[in-house]
Amino acid sequence: MPKLKMKTKSAVKKRFKLTANGRIKRKHAFQRHILTNKRPGNKRKLRKGAYIAKSQEHQIKAMIPYGL
Repeated sequence: MPKLKMKTKSAVKKRFKLTANGRIKRKHAFQRHILTNKRPGNKRKLRKGAYIAKSQEHQIKAMIPYGL
């Protein structure tokens, strides 16, 4: 009989990337709509990526059992 495989969560697969060092990259929120009320500097900062907090990394890694 074939071994069972764990499924990767599709939402996590779309939203996060695993780096070579094992950290998890993410995008910032608040950049999709109602941009007229936001300052240009804020919008510029939101373009850059960020990392998941160390305290939450184990939760995301549990949802992507084989990496990305």
